[in-house]
Amino acid sequence: MDERRLPLPPDPPLLPEAAARLDDFLDLLLRWNSRINLVADRDAEAIRTRHIADSLQLLPLLPPGDGPMADLGSGAGFPGLILAIATGRPTHLIEADRRKAAFLTEAAGRLGLAQVQVHPLRIEAVRLPPVSVVTARALAPLAELLAHAARLLAPGGVAVFPKGRTAEAELTAALAHWTVQVERFASRTDPTATILRLSDIRRAGTDA
Repeated sequence: MDERRLPLPPDPPLLPEAAARLDDFLDLLLRWNSRINLVADRDAEAIRTRHIADSLQLLPLLPPGDGPMADLGSGAGFPGLILAIATGRPTHLIEADRRKAAFLTEAAGRLGLAQVQVHPLRIEAVRLPPVSVVTARALAPLAELLAHAARLLAPGGVAVFPKGRTAEAELTAALAHWTVQVERFASRTDPTATILRLSDIRRAGTDA
C-alpha cells in the first residue's frame, strides 16, 4: 500500500431511519435502472458494495457539523444522495443529464429528503451560497474538480474526492496550477483507489 495513504477513520453509526431509507433508495434505483441506464450494475448486492458502501466510506472524512454539501455530477446519487441520507445535511445535487436529475428529484421526494435540492444544470452554471463540503465521484480530472471546489467552498471547507489508480498522477498535474492541503486515505472498497481530502484550495501564485 502507498505509505502516504492513511486508513479511514471508523464509520459513524448509521441511524435506523437512514438505513431504511438506503434500502428504499436501492429499490427505487433498481426500478429506474431497468428503464434508463443509471449504473452499469444490475444486481442489488453489487450496487450495495460498489456504490452505496463506496459512498458511505466518505462519512468519517466529512467535517463535523451540519454545513451544506454540494455533489458534482451526481449521476445516480453517488456519493451525494447517499451522504445526504446518512447525515441529514442540506445537500445540493448538481447533474446536467435531465433523466438522471429526474431520478434524483423523485428519489429525494419519495425518501422525504426535504434538505436535498437538485440542480439540473452544468456545474459552471450553478450559483450557490458557500458550502462546507464538495464531493464528486468518477467525474473529471482533479485539476478541473479543484476549480469547481475553489468557487463553491466556504472558508475552511473541504473537498472529498475518491480517485482510482490515477490519483497521484492527477494530483501531480493539478499541483502545477493549485496549492492545496492534501490528505490521502485508502479506500475500503477498492484496494487500488485513494480518497483525497483537500482543503485550503487556491490557485498557485495567489494568497486567497
